[in-house]
Amino acid sequence: MPSRCFLIVFLGCLVSHFNCPASNAEEAGFVPLFNGKDLSGWVPVNVAPKTFTVKDGIIVSTGIPTGIMRTERHYENFIIELEWRHMVKGGNAGLFIWSDALTSAGVPFSRGIEVQVLDGRESETYTSHGDVFSIHGARMKPDRPHPKGAERCLPSEKRCKPSPEWNHYRVECRDGVIQLAVNGKIVSGGSMCRPRKGYICLESEGSECHFRNIKLKELPSSNPPADEVATLDQGFRSLYTGLDLAGWKPDDGHTGHWQPKDWTLTYDGQSAAKDKNLWSEKEYGDFELICDCRWSAKAEKRKLPLILPGSEFDSVVVDVSAGRWTRLHITKRRASVRVVYNENAAIPTVVNVDLRRVPARSQIGLRHDGEQIQFANIFVRELDANRGR
Repeated sequence: MPSRCFLIVFLGCLVSHFNCPASNAEEAGFVPLFNGKDLSGWVPVNVAPKTFTVKDGIIVSTGIPTGIMRTERHYENFIIELEWRHMVKGGNAGLFIWSDALTSAGVPFSRGIEVQVLDGRESETYTSHGDVFSIHGARMKPDRPHPKGAERCLPSEKRCKPSPEWNHYRVECRDGVIQLAVNGKIVSGGSMCRPRKGYICLESEGSECHFRNIKLKELPSSNPPADEVATLDQGFRSLYTGLDLAGWKPDDGHTGHWQPKDWTLTYDGQSAAKDKNLWSEKEYGDFELICDCRWSAKAEKRKLPLILPGSEFDSVVVDVSAGRWTRLHITKRRASVRVVYNENAAIPTVVNVDLRRVPARSQIGLRHDGEQIQFANIFVRELDANRGR
């Protein structure tokens, strides 16, 4: 009998030995990506200062405006775990992997791989249980073919809990392969992801969503080539909150005409102000400006007034098509201005202008040309005049 008891105890020790250390090894190396107190390590990209806040150890997203908050640094190979819950039935949000620093042209989100955070909405082509898909120029081969051929992996089973219950995501990202485990089981993923190194983002999209217990474990790098790495932060900061005209100087006659509408800033062409343009509060010296614009009129070829400092620039125009988004990238250094529009096109358009009477510092203005127009993704970075950046 004593020998038998010793055997049972010994086998119990073996089970403990093989189970517990494996679990501990799996947990080793994780570090908090959210400290539970503030948003240190995170950067709002195109959202208001109060879109993402911290309360009781939880990141609270209001969902307004639509946009993203990203990590301060790039990540390549890693495992990330987090918990999330929607506070509104049918709520929408997301976790972005390997994202660019700024949003893509004409949309409030960056290029990358999205891990869907959705409640109570699904169809033949999407679900609320952990879809993984490429967005805005990123690429991915889904683990299972999509019914419509999209680069989107639908989960193998339904494991998400409805609002307002908490759900757990574990996302493993390695050498361009992504796998999502929902509440303890892998259900979706993809391979051949491009880019495969970039920022991690939390998405705001219309309703309150909570995130907590965000932790990350980095894995060894495989040194991806430059064309498989997302764009880095170059110091651009948003000039539009998505909620109001903070940072701009609206005239009384602008009221009701220059209107914040979520991620777009809309002008109806009917301001009663003498100067119908909208000007920044701050004056800038040398700078780079990125901005998307779109006329609401019927699509046709027309002249586009540029978004530039001071009246000296009013005569500079380029051809665009109304009815679709156009991205402008403007660089002003001393008395010269370089304008690139649709820079990701096969043949981008470049306009160079030399100016004689431009002031050393001036406000940035949004010009409308007397018709309805929308602006979005307005980012600026100041340049060091002595060093050229």
